[in-house]
Amino acid sequence: MLFSEDHPQIVNQPIVLDSNRNISLSVKREDLLHEFVSGNKYRKLYYNVLKAKTKNYSTLLTFGGAFSNHIAAVAYAGKASGLKTIGIIRGEELALETNLNPTLKFAASCGMQFKFVTREDYRLKETDEFLCDLQDAFGDFYLVPEGGTNSLAVMGCEHILTPQDAAFNYICCAVGTGGTISGLINSSAEHQTVLGFPALKGDFLQNNISKFASKTNWELITDYHFGGYAKVNTDLIQFINHFKAQYGIPLDPVYTGKVMFGVMDLIHSGYFPEGSNILMIHTGGLQGIAGMNAQLQKKNLPLIN
Repeated sequence: MLFSEDHPQIVNQPIVLDSNRNISLSVKREDLLHEFVSGNKYRKLYYNVLKAKTKNYSTLLTFGGAFSNHIAAVAYAGKASGLKTIGIIRGEELALETNLNPTLKFAASCGMQFKFVTREDYRLKETDEFLCDLQDAFGDFYLVPEGGTNSLAVMGCEHILTPQDAAFNYICCAVGTGGTISGLINSSAEHQTVLGFPALKGDFLQNNISKFASKTNWELITDYHFGGYAKVNTDLIQFINHFKAQYGIPLDPVYTGKVMFGVMDLIHSGYFPEGSNILMIHTGGLQGIAGMNAQLQKKNLPLIN
């Protein structure tokens, strides 16, 4: 069974720093939770899948883009849990590329059924009319939001931190839809500061997080999105490859690579006080590397190892 009754606990891997200010850094290897449903996707889907099963739903329906970690995770989680899955995919043109896109190919192999919609229609995905049309087309389903963030997802992410993690005074993580950081904030200790590194441009995340987070000990660091969602450059790719070679930890270019780049840059620039003990949450997402490398190859840019 994919989701057991016990919430798995993941080890923290120390990172050796050259800082002379007595700063320590560790990585919580949530990417090792599961081969296909890793990191925050496991945490977000945990209670949602259990609820779908308890309420006797037979189908999960969700939304995502071409290389969505969430789409891949829902597809496998559904298969492993005996549930059908439907993915509403942003971009009508992708219907012709299913066999060429590694994320969609994997999701299809898990039995996910796709509906490809235009980007204009995709923006309407939360409207009653759009959802009614989906029910007419597919029948009854359990709805999992884009990115997986809802109150049950936040509850799942509250299990990322353990009592032993109280030794850290800074918790750092990537921010997409705000669910993971909300769970971390809710389960953080009074002396801890939670730093979120958004993968997207824009100020909407403050409101998203405030809907779910019950504390104010958090801050968004908005300087490391590298131009926006899924935007990369040679500096980031070289950093990811160097970090993996040095520490044996793979990072993805959309989320965790940018967080770790930011954390290292902040350490070297003196952002963290002397004696800080920092924990970076590795939220998984490594399945997206294959798709990103295909894009990088077309642009004659270095590939991610």
